[in-house]
Amino acid sequence: MKKSLSTLAAILILCCPATALRPTATQLRHTPPEPLRHHELQRRADTNVTADALYISRRPAAEQRLFRSEAVEQLIGHITAQLTNKQLAWMFANCFPNTLDTTVHYTESDGNGQPDTFVCTGDIDAMWLRDSAAQVYPYVSLAANDEHLRRMLAGVLLRQFRCINIDPYANAFNREAKEDGEWMADLTAMRPELHERKWEVDSPCYVLRLAHRYWQVTGDTSVFGDEWTRAVQNIVATFRDQQRHSGHGHYRFQRRTERQLDTMCNDGWGAPVRPVGLIASAFRPSDDATTLLFLVPSNFMAVTQLRHAAEILEQVNRRNDMAAECRQLADEVDAALQQYAVCNHPIYGRIYAYEVDGFGNQLLMDDANVPSLLGMAYLGDVSVTDEVYQNTRRFVWSKDNPYFFSGTAGEGIGGPHIGYDMVWPMSIMMRALTSTDDAEIKSCIEMLMRTDAGTGFMHESFHKDDANRYTRSWFAWQNSLFGELIVKLTGEGKLSLLNSLPLTLSQGESHGRRGL
Repeated sequence: MKKSLSTLAAILILCCPATALRPTATQLRHTPPEPLRHHELQRRADTNVTADALYISRRPAAEQRLFRSEAVEQLIGHITAQLTNKQLAWMFANCFPNTLDTTVHYTESDGNGQPDTFVCTGDIDAMWLRDSAAQVYPYVSLAANDEHLRRMLAGVLLRQFRCINIDPYANAFNREAKEDGEWMADLTAMRPELHERKWEVDSPCYVLRLAHRYWQVTGDTSVFGDEWTRAVQNIVATFRDQQRHSGHGHYRFQRRTERQLDTMCNDGWGAPVRPVGLIASAFRPSDDATTLLFLVPSNFMAVTQLRHAAEILEQVNRRNDMAAECRQLADEVDAALQQYAVCNHPIYGRIYAYEVDGFGNQLLMDDANVPSLLGMAYLGDVSVTDEVYQNTRRFVWSKDNPYFFSGTAGEGIGGPHIGYDMVWPMSIMMRALTSTDDAEIKSCIEMLMRTDAGTGFMHESFHKDDANRYTRSWFAWQNSLFGELIVKLTGEGKLSLLNSLPLTLSQGESHGRRGL
């Protein structure tokens, strides 16, 4: 799946507080900073060292940060000044700006007077449409009062539109064309601009989500020109193709690999589906192949984001024809979801399936990567009070979800991408972001604080019984999401809840972590 390049080693040392190389799912993935250890914290406490001295910033030095936003820095200062829990304040100050500090490569002018922003995932020097949109999303709310930040975000969108127009089926792109790219041997229509060509319904949806939010907050319409309208046309055409009303569509994919879910069955076409109006997604947001191609959370996201695109097309571009086409497609998918996405579970009642195929088969599970069943309310695709969603929420956070893991270090949802017993902090954050129960939220924050392995950052996953065994020490999406969670809670008046959290000592070791 995603891999970092050896040529990035020098950049990683300078830009990433916790550098990482990522071979396979079963190899050591990181060279983390030395954590703060339980016994050292205790010893220092005994000698009356202040709490502030225990939490040294893990951000790069100011001169090594890739992008600075005054509005972001002010918000960090505002929130940390109110947090009495020094560990939580430290983790927030490390995580929230991590995308800006280490992954944003911004150019003020691309030669045509437009900003251009390439956003890598962290330890992988490629720009995933999904990851890049999610990484910068928490900053959008600040862009109206920070012109430098707004232009950076405009640069992200403009590059994303261009990427979609290069290949609407691709999920990840290189900064510049690479003839010897890592996955050029994949059996699909690869080209040098692409890092990877896995068709995932959520990838263009994330771009539409970012575009709509950017427009709402800034009111800027300069990014919604011809590149934008072409991108929407390509997205709609690709969605239509993958409804598979006439054959298998135009996308197929195979890879020579020992990883079962890194390739597609049936000569690259995937499992059979009955055309019922849903959109086939060859891969999940984890970049793992789907079992049944109608991925329910991604189809829900498509409905929401097609309608968002229609608003912009109608009000900015005056393209009522395109807006109507987006809404018609959204309505088709919505109707099919109501008919095929819900099942009757013997314990939980009516719940949403994770994947379906239109033949009546349904896969009951959830994966940590968003869009997920748990994350649908976070994305605004269903109401948090929806009865079926609440039933589903109970199901996915239980032993009845085959990818729910619970142990002595923590509990949460994982997935086949990393495998057995590995909890993704993203799932814990999704639980907190979609909760209306203060006790549940508090439990989630405590767990996130307890499982950072002393690094002050979020990781891709950690072992349910030992948080020192984790994957990807530099995964900017999870860091941004943690920052987004803390900003949301403080904005909702839950500062007293955050300040009631006890100091939660991480399970840090003295010299690195055990690999998987």
